[in-house]
Amino acid sequence: MAIIRWLASARHLLLSFLLLFILWEVGVRLLGVPGYVLPPPSKIFTDLAARSGRIFDNTLVTAREVVAGYLLAVLVSIPLALAIAYSRFLETTVYPLIVFFQIVPKIAIAPLFIIWFGFGFIPKLLLVFLLSFFPIVVSSIAGFKSLDPEIMDLARSTGASPWLMFRKIRLPQALPSIFTGLKVAAALSATAAVVAEFVASDKGLGYLLLEFNGDLNTSMVFATIIVLSVVGLVVYYAVELLERFVIPWHVSMQEETQRVDYL
Repeated sequence: MAIIRWLASARHLLLSFLLLFILWEVGVRLLGVPGYVLPPPSKIFTDLAARSGRIFDNTLVTAREVVAGYLLAVLVSIPLALAIAYSRFLETTVYPLIVFFQIVPKIAIAPLFIIWFGFGFIPKLLLVFLLSFFPIVVSSIAGFKSLDPEIMDLARSTGASPWLMFRKIRLPQALPSIFTGLKVAAALSATAAVVAEFVASDKGLGYLLLEFNGDLNTSMVFATIIVLSVVGLVVYYAVELLERFVIPWHVSMQEETQRVDYL
């Protein structure tokens, strides 16, 4: 049922993109914009279909980097956020370091990863991890610390164990904030993979962007960008779909369900 409702809401996304491509196609042809400046969508998708095999192979490379780095960020960020939320010492010592490393431009760190780990998979994995890490940590800490102390005092007065209070109260209340961070990180993960491939790579969508840009092949640059955007959208909506299954009771999910039923 949740999947049907999600698909019903996703139709608006598809209609928006369809309208965008129609306006793009009509606008380019009416204004006579040269193809090397802004090709029409029909040209982009024709060229994409002609090189679909190569695009697909490189998409798998980038998608693997995106998914692996993102999952690593999830596995590290949420437990670390929980530890920081529970420990004043970690909050005052570890959290400032996390903020500092977030401020450092990731494009400046990427060459160091190449020096340390070579040109393989690991540098791309780490860069995706770094860019996805901070939003999840910040949102998760906010979620774990947002609980009303009076609710916890009431639970303690009933004799509830710390584990029971965490499982029944603290974690459910933190999940909406955690998923907010997960969705922000999902939107950033594809960007991180491309930045890593820009620095040093002989495959992946980032490498293809550099190659097509060097050849002044504008239509394939747009095609690669569209495919890369699709990869990011798939990760984002996978997280959103998971959110609908995990916290269907949250007010945001209920409001979305009411809108879908109304439409």
